Amino acid sequence: MNFTENIRISLESVRSNWLRAILTLIIIAFGIMALVGILTAIDTAIYSLSSNLSYMGANVFEVEPASQEISSNRGGRQSKRGEPFSFQQAMDFRERYKFPADVSVSFWADEAKTIRYGDQKTNPNVSLFGVDEIYLDGKGYDLAFGRNLTTREALNGGLVAIIGSDLVDDLFNGDGERAVGKTISTGELKLKVIGVLESKGSSMNSSQDRRVLIPLQTAKRFYGADRSNYTIFVSVPDPTKMEAAIGEATITLRNVRGLRAGQENDFEIQKSSGLIDIIKENTVTLRLAAVSIGLMTLLGAAIGLMNIMLVSVTERTREIGIRKAMGATRRNIMLQFLIEAVVITMMGGVLGIILGVLVGNAVTFFIGGSFLFPILWISMALVVCIGVGLLSGLYPALRAAALDPIESLRYE
Repeated sequence: MNFTENIRISLESVRSNWLRAILTLIIIAFGIMALVGILTAIDTAIYSLSSNLSYMGANVFEVEPASQEISSNRGGRQSKRGEPFSFQQAMDFRERYKFPADVSVSFWADEAKTIRYGDQKTNPNVSLFGVDEIYLDGKGYDLAFGRNLTTREALNGGLVAIIGSDLVDDLFNGDGERAVGKTISTGELKLKVIGVLESKGSSMNSSQDRRVLIPLQTAKRFYGADRSNYTIFVSVPDPTKMEAAIGEATITLRNVRGLRAGQENDFEIQKSSGLIDIIKENTVTLRLAAVSIGLMTLLGAAIGLMNIMLVSVTERTREIGIRKAMGATRRNIMLQFLIEAVVITMMGGVLGIILGVLVGNAVTFFIGGSFLFPILWISMALVVCIGVGLLSGLYPALRAAALDPIESLRYE
């Protein structure tokens, strides 16, 4: 009896006991769906974040106020953000930093603006950024039409803007070339469009194409406040000099912030690679939880499958005796029942993988990520299915192989 014939007999057995087999198959499918679905959702979220941070290459870092833990009145711990970087501090750093690198200063002015052009307007979910002339290159943005800000516009202010591709779709029917030179407005502020950004897509429910970039000084004048934080962004031409650049930046920042010797830094220097590593480390617990949920479900399915196989051995005792009488060996009988158990788990596994990929990517779709086909988790799920089938079918297979052919023929 060859392998193909064993699979054919297994499928016939599943068909003859379809209700029991389907119930077990569904339990296995749900276990695999939980396993693959959660792991796929985690992976796509990480991939989305990595893509969102991909503009920050190995030669780029950002400076932000430090997060500090303080004791609360109830004895707990709370996180407190350090003093923001003022406009003057950011510009002082840009002037004093002598390392051969490009320094960009930007300011998140508002995140819920409505942009108008004529009778057309966007939803109130457009972000407004004040930037300098270095911002586009540092962040990895490309212009589809128009031009970048000039140094004079960035530092002296000007009523000009660079808009994202979503705004072109909303206000100019997707015609980016037509948008250049037109005047858009937000509130009382009127801005002439000088450039249109190429699309960068969405990440974690935040679209990078729904933003308006205006000169830094203009953003400060109309949206700045005493507690506004200005982001410092440094791009180092030579990645091998990254640590030296960070060291020089640390010294310069301490001077700009007026920190005395012995005082801890009240700022943080972050690289995109470091942020991604932190995100991955924080998802380890989620991965373990997903694996635990999936394995517990599969354990229940394995017990159910073993019970089905034991019942099948009892019901097919006479069939086993006939096969042995016709020359089937103990090994043939054992392989027949093992393969039958594996076939059931693999059918459930394939269904669970399909559901898991769909569920995982559905979650990703709602958080603004992109579709991912998780080859690693699919491979792991298939291996798990084979393992569950072998473990569940081993005892029933051994029991079937050990039946006496004479007693089996007398059964019933």
